[in-house]
Amino acid sequence: MGITKTEHFSVHQNELANIFKALAHPARVAIIDYLLSVDDCICSDIVNELPLAQPTVSQHLKELKNAGIIKGNIEGKSICYCIDEKTIKILREYLDGILSSIGKTNKICQ
Repeated sequence: MGITKTEHFSVHQNELANIFKALAHPARVAIIDYLLSVDDCICSDIVNELPLAQPTVSQHLKELKNAGIIKGNIEGKSICYCIDEKTIKILREYLDGILSSIGKTNKICQ
């Protein structure tokens, strides 16, 4: 695999790339969808909703947490997961900028 040369890009560009990379799996999108529908939950709740084994769900939660998309708070012996609004705000601002730019200049290829 080639070198990505991430040091040649801004901190913001690298941050966005990490967010999108974490979202680039259907199981992680499903986890986000589920968290949005319940506000917060523990890993076993997600395991009950998805057709994945507990270790697989835990790995996906780890990737989402490392990207800052979700956060986990310890409650007793469990970790309660929820959406991290700061990261979602960064994502929203970026996507709003794209949509605004497209709307003003009609930069969509025909």
